[in-house]
Amino acid sequence: MRILAIDPGNTESGWCIIDAATCKPLEFDKTPNADLGRWMRFGDMLDDVDMITIEMVAAYGMAVGADVFETCVWIGRFVESAYSFGNDCRLIKRQPVKLHHCHDSRAKDSNIRQALVDRFALGQSNHGKGTKTEPGWFHGFAKDVWQAYALAVYVADTTEGVQ
Repeated sequence: MRILAIDPGNTESGWCIIDAATCKPLEFDKTPNADLGRWMRFGDMLDDVDMITIEMVAAYGMAVGADVFETCVWIGRFVESAYSFGNDCRLIKRQPVKLHHCHDSRAKDSNIRQALVDRFALGQSNHGKGTKTEPGWFHGFAKDVWQAYALAVYVADTTEGVQ
């Protein structure tokens, strides 16, 4: 089974497709939202994807700016694209992902990244990225891709019947 996870942004989104049984990253990138939405809408990206999950914005009582509302619009557009192609789509807030990987709701992106490195690439050089000649488990990952990957692994680990 293959899982597509998206860490949405207001203009670009990080995404990652993993093999649910091994949690191996198969494809990933940070892509302009218009392109990602088009790929999802016309099925280019979803041909071999069995499940889609998107990080959902959560309210914590603080004022937010226009960027957050623009991100919410893109989340809705991604969900619509997934359903129009016949895929199930799960919206998951950040809190359970933090708790799953770090056992602490106060975890930051760097803590989640380290937890993933400790689990999948312990002892590999450059935080599991490796080198060009000897790529590691996380070769090519950038900030938003890490968070999309963390979401995908959370879904693979916690969803019954996924593996």
